[in-house]
Amino acid sequence: MNDLIYGGIDVAMKVPPHQYEATVSFYRDIVKLKEIEGDDISFELGPIRLWIDRVETMSQAELWLEFMTPDFDRAAEYLEKAGVPRCDPIEPLPPNLRGRWILNPASIVHLVRETSRN
Repeated sequence: MNDLIYGGIDVAMKVPPHQYEATVSFYRDIVKLKEIEGDDISFELGPIRLWIDRVETMSQAELWLEFMTPDFDRAAEYLEKAGVPRCDPIEPLPPNLRGRWILNPASIVHLVRETSRN
């Protein structure tokens, strides 16, 4: 197992406005996934949290994945040396989150973020 970068529990489905309500209804009313309480729409998908995000500027849906790291600086350096492209302008991160957006070779967006420090 890689101790520097590993899978997180969040998957974000970025959905255009014309598909948003039907997509939420699919998971809520047809598949009947348990909705997670909060300001944003998300569902329990086994051990994963599936976020459904309405994005006004999108024309088709995308899935965004999450990587976690205990050492953000080391992971960032490793990814940079490996030539992994960054795409930070794609969506602002909260100021208190140590992370960045990257792309895999198939242009799937991944958030690489540091685990919370205790």
